[in-house]
Amino acid sequence: MNPDALIQALDALRAVGALAGLSAVDVEDEAVAFVAAINADVRGAPAQWATVFARPEASFGAAADRGRTWRDHPTPLLERLVTAASAHARPYAAALVDVASAGYELGEPNLAALGVAGVAAAAQRRVVGGVTMDSRGTSPVSAPSSAEPGSPLEQPTTATRATTTSPTPAPPSAVPEKPAPTLDELLDELDELIGLHTVKTEVRRQTELLRIETKRTAKGLKIPDVTRHLVFVGNPGTGKSTVARLVGGIYRALGLLTGGQVVETDRSGLVAGYLGQTAEKTSAVLTKSYGGLLFIDEAYALVGDQYGDEAIATLVKAMEDHRDQLVVIVAGYPAPMQQLINANPGLASRFHLTIEFEDYSDDELVAIFELQCRKSDFTPAEGCITSLRLQLSGTSRGDGFGNARFIRNTFEAALVRQAWRLRDIVDPTVDQLRELRAEDLVDTDEPVVPPT
Repeated sequence: MNPDALIQALDALRAVGALAGLSAVDVEDEAVAFVAAINADVRGAPAQWATVFARPEASFGAAADRGRTWRDHPTPLLERLVTAASAHARPYAAALVDVASAGYELGEPNLAALGVAGVAAAAQRRVVGGVTMDSRGTSPVSAPSSAEPGSPLEQPTTATRATTTSPTPAPPSAVPEKPAPTLDELLDELDELIGLHTVKTEVRRQTELLRIETKRTAKGLKIPDVTRHLVFVGNPGTGKSTVARLVGGIYRALGLLTGGQVVETDRSGLVAGYLGQTAEKTSAVLTKSYGGLLFIDEAYALVGDQYGDEAIATLVKAMEDHRDQLVVIVAGYPAPMQQLINANPGLASRFHLTIEFEDYSDDELVAIFELQCRKSDFTPAEGCITSLRLQLSGTSRGDGFGNARFIRNTFEAALVRQAWRLRDIVDPTVDQLRELRAEDLVDTDEPVVPPT
């Protein structure tokens, strides 16, 4: 791997982030997780990742987990810029595409990373309208493509690389004003999620409770001390992060939060290497969350040592001191989450409602796969869904089953196999590029990377 392209792309991302007023630390943390997630399953990637980012190799796994959802969703900072209708949203998305284009080459040659990078790049482009600009926000650049295996994603041109270190902001009119979604729009979006019937009911009940609370306040009536903080329990990939983002928007639409931003973190984002530093690190995350919602995934990882205890104590104090400015959602497996709540009396008194996210049924997982195909402009051919159902029927459903994450990984692997299937077609048709066949969902013994 030649790290120069990735280093240049990271420099451009930092420059655009600075122009957008984003914290340099936040941009760096996002880039660290984004690149790790793209290369999560690549042999040799952790060591090269650690060299490029000057991070401990042992932290690669946690970083990859933190950025995994960004492989098919916009990153939080990009989403923040889009929500704010920032003129820098499009240049930042373009810079992320450049990072994905350069970042998939870590470790041993691997077409799976190429496919993941292509999907991740498309997710960043899609949120700004599908038109990729260079990181100055002016000249169009080619969209990444995985249609020709073995070739890199469309790399930035030499001219683009030379100019992205000193980007010029786009005019304010470049991005149209985007109003915050209304309560009805957010609830409609909740209803459109596949499955999650119990979750939808509980969120709607909580919404109505808080809506009536605001009506009572407006009429001068007393209101009981009802906590707004929530516990989400369930296996990975059951929609906890997605619903947390909707809850943040719902609370904002109800007037309970001034910003409505959702800050997502986990133990690694709260705990430092030394006692005393953890309180500072947790406080910094909390400060970014005031006026919005803090979502702590796998929050049970805070239990069991002094560093986690320090983070919990800091969190509890903030929930008391800033009770009108902060909503916290903690998420994880059911049993460990109960241990977390029991670990501190302050937590137990503030988390009264637990919402369970059940595993998806086979029909729901198939529907998620079909939705993923539609969103990414692919069409399952005859037999493709049958092949998927066979895979699902043979997959155990114990603790840790990936649910929608399993489907996302299956979809990304299918893209790589499709690309390999089309490797000898110089100019594939639109139908060929869109079609996913049953064979694309099945592992073969054929080597994906040709021998050198």
